[in-house]
Amino acid sequence: MTSGKPFFTYTQQMDKLEFEKNLIIEDRDYAESILKRVSYFSLITGYKKLFKNPTTNKYNDTTAFEDIYALYKFDENLRGLFLKYLLQIEQAVGSMLSYYFVEKHGDMQSEYLSMSNYSQKLSRRNRQTLEELISKMRHIAIVSTNYAHICHHRNNYNNVPLWVLIRVFTFGNISKMYQCSTGDLQFKVSKNFNNVSERGLDRYLSVLTKFRNVCAHNDRLFSFRTRDDIPDTTIHQKLGITKHGRQYVYGKKDLFSIVIAFRHLLPRADFIEFKRGLSKAIDRFVVQTTNITHDELLCEMGFPENWKKVSSYKV
Repeated sequence: MTSGKPFFTYTQQMDKLEFEKNLIIEDRDYAESILKRVSYFSLITGYKKLFKNPTTNKYNDTTAFEDIYALYKFDENLRGLFLKYLLQIEQAVGSMLSYYFVEKHGDMQSEYLSMSNYSQKLSRRNRQTLEELISKMRHIAIVSTNYAHICHHRNNYNNVPLWVLIRVFTFGNISKMYQCSTGDLQFKVSKNFNNVSERGLDRYLSVLTKFRNVCAHNDRLFSFRTRDDIPDTTIHQKLGITKHGRQYVYGKKDLFSIVIAFRHLLPRADFIEFKRGLSKAIDRFVVQTTNITHDELLCEMGFPENWKKVSSYKV
């Protein structure tokens, strides 16, 4: 069985782009060096959409190789920026969740490994999720030798408290543990954030996990969409975001949904710092290329034109 795609040398890749697809390549040595470091698939396949004529399937007349690479670098910068604050939220929720769990159940590892200390109203699917999570926690606490601080507590105290274990949790694990926790614990965690309900925080964490994974795996971020969505908020309403039926067009499953989540989950000073960095990144990229307009970029990212007002309203 073949992959369906023939092998092309770097020269053949550039020939195809230049002569078949109408892409301007002025410096072939430079282009080849980029293809070697990034790969054709990651660069061209990942970032060509905004530069191509959908009718001819060729690049717009003035599109150069550097334009596509600039979009790739812009997305790379976005991943670094968003990941910084995703990790901050990951740490905050994990810290709160472990604190309130230990406050209620004590710090013995047997407590977080017991199904009885989680919600007894879980769906079959969520119950399976909890069983898998407990199995993973048991392996880390009792078997794994990958983490020095875990081994230290196991060997010296024969017990790995949750506040120690939580440090090696992924965002996905934290989201699952919150989802399976009892209502009183969910309430205690969610009340630390601005106007966020227990169910609302669950939905935020689910979407944030997907975007966190995109950042961690160096996938395309700026145009990424999830299947699940964040709750409707006053920000959607205040910004006057258009609706398609009963669903807001922007800020639900796209990158702007993460901006809204950050507005609710980050301290205000941190959010302002994040927004300033995001605004600079967008403006810097738009100046670099004449082949993507500011409005086209925002649309692809899922941002309304007035997105900068996101910090103007109380949440």
